[in-house]
Amino acid sequence: MHAYYADHFVLPLPPGHRFPMAKYARLRQRLQGELPGVVLREALPASDGELALVHAPAYVQAVAQGTLDPRAQREIGFPWSPAMAERARRSVGATVQAVRQAMAGDGIAANLAGGTHHAHADRGSGFCVFNDAAVAARLAQTEHARRDRTSAPLRVAVIDLDVHQGNGTASIFARDETVFTLSLHGARNFPFRKEASDLDVELPDGCDDDAYLEALERALEDMSHRFEPGLIIYLAGADPHEGDRLGRLRLSFDGLEARDRRVFDWAWQRRVPLAFTMAGGYGHDIETTVQVQVNTYRAALDYRARWARRTASSA
Repeated sequence: MHAYYADHFVLPLPPGHRFPMAKYARLRQRLQGELPGVVLREALPASDGELALVHAPAYVQAVAQGTLDPRAQREIGFPWSPAMAERARRSVGATVQAVRQAMAGDGIAANLAGGTHHAHADRGSGFCVFNDAAVAARLAQTEHARRDRTSAPLRVAVIDLDVHQGNGTASIFARDETVFTLSLHGARNFPFRKEASDLDVELPDGCDDDAYLEALERALEDMSHRFEPGLIIYLAGADPHEGDRLGRLRLSFDGLEARDRRVFDWAWQRRVPLAFTMAGGYGHDIETTVQVQVNTYRAALDYRARWARRTASSA
């Protein structure tokens, strides 16, 4: 299974900054040491043209040149630097490459970062500069139409299981019937002014494994009656874990792995290619966040094996 990384572009954050930048390199180290079935590749940067499929060109240029006004930069939550701008491009590029790999026949591929779902078309927010899922979805649709101009538009489902609502993604696709946005998130968590996804499921503080998985099952059932995707982009946030500083939910390691397997199974039952990203994770102990993510990759390898057997049997 191919997975794309850009953790060597490290943001020079000030002392005491709460964003756990080290988790990305640590995840790559764990995957290299424990899951040889994950093939790691350096992410390429998204181009201006690719970003402009979703983002306002003036915003793209302001990020590239470091000319965002101070208020806009504060809303992102990172100080500007060339490394910040480059990492943002490569975080998008990693999801673009994962989508292409999944659509090319692998069935599943991943981004070791990504899930930057708070970024809107004209601004960033909440540690999100560009919206990787939105750009990857729109580019996949463009490339699909280019391959076959007579076919129906590619329909994309964004399944967002970060603990925070994917408000940027919801806003970008608010009037687009070809993209379905599903978000399960904490009702009282950031962002405090939420956008309307196609399907929002708000969860109370303290929500545990059983309640979460029941809500997820109902949401997937609802979506299955309303939308038939040709591609899934899955945000596998680690922040619903009970050990997360910002999550306010109480999912266990087992509960989160069951969540991942249910999403992978839902996609497999329909033979829909899936690309997944890591999204949020702010554990009191960074190793807790990384363990949640390693478990997601372990479950994903089982799903990839199903696709490999399907390919071999049809050869």
